[in-house]
Amino acid sequence: MTRVFPTPEQPETEPLSAQIADLARLETEGRRRSLIPRAGLDFASNDYLGLAASGALEEAARKALDRGVPVGSGGSRLLRGNCAEHEALEAEAAAFFGAESALFLSSGFVANSALFATLPQRGDLVLADELVHASCHEGLKLTRAERKLVPHGDVQAFEDALLAWRAAGNGGQVWLAVESLYSMDGDCGPVAELGALAKKHGAMLLVDEAHATGVYGPGGRGLAAEAGLQGRSNVITLHTCGKALGCEGALLVGPAAMKDFLVNRARGFIFSTAPSPLMAAVVREALRICAGGDHLRAALQARIAKAGALLGPLGAEAHGSPVLPLVLGDNLRTMQVAERLQAQGFDVRGIRPPTVPAGTSRLRIVITLNSNEDDIAALAAALKEAL
Repeated sequence: MTRVFPTPEQPETEPLSAQIADLARLETEGRRRSLIPRAGLDFASNDYLGLAASGALEEAARKALDRGVPVGSGGSRLLRGNCAEHEALEAEAAAFFGAESALFLSSGFVANSALFATLPQRGDLVLADELVHASCHEGLKLTRAERKLVPHGDVQAFEDALLAWRAAGNGGQVWLAVESLYSMDGDCGPVAELGALAKKHGAMLLVDEAHATGVYGPGGRGLAAEAGLQGRSNVITLHTCGKALGCEGALLVGPAAMKDFLVNRARGFIFSTAPSPLMAAVVREALRICAGGDHLRAALQARIAKAGALLGPLGAEAHGSPVLPLVLGDNLRTMQVAERLQAQGFDVRGIRPPTVPAGTSRLRIVITLNSNEDDIAALAAALKEAL
């Protein structure tokens, strides 16, 4: 599209004409987004354990305020923004996940983009599953290392790319990046297999546990912990606090050198106002709930099984995880079906490109403890009619 700029001889045109035209194009393609209020039964959030509005976290916030924990940090962590609650959370998180260190950041997006932009160095290679989070891709745009995307879930493709790079005479560090639970497909990444591959070839393994934290692993520690990888010197995990933990922020967990280097070099950390100390206090309570939450995970798994039995025959992909995508393909049809469900009181959202690959628009049906088995049965009936 050719941009037209005003001149003294021409009348001024709409300054955002290119953006308006782009929005019109998205509209015709059925991909224009808008914000809608939350309403109806929750089949859309990532609040897997139902903690976000829980009395336990409300009480934790109240107690923190009573003991003088401030709401705002007032500055970056390297200035006056570093609070005792931040340091207490990081110490407790490192102990909980069995690692040398943890670093608390304001969001999973900030954590992932800072991680990928900062840790891999010039002369290194990052091999990432093609379906990793957008935040990982954002960080990869900024990295000095070489980078290559590999087919989703293909361990052999990881090894082939690594060996080809080594055979070409490259001697830098190799970084393998994977999600433990993929948020749009609902399947689990080959974490254990990539852990073995990383050990075999001296590579670093980066595991995004955003959607597995609280849901899988011993005490909800994630799939890297379940595979016995957490705490190894070549493993770094990311645990978001805004999904199953019901809070906000993210924790990068790994070797002490990871934290030290990010504090010194990660621009997303250095130049950001520190997360709320109050939120850090609440995350500490969320980790305690998570550690003793086997009964919550058992209840969630029962509802996931119910959803798989009822929604699977309607086309939803049931991998045994909380995320059951129903791929419809067409953008407009996806949004029409989602709107029909919303009108009947079921908060189900349509997901379109570029969040998912072209031609794979889908309903992203999410099972949490905010809905019960009767709600799931009612959703299945409504979905059958809407389809």
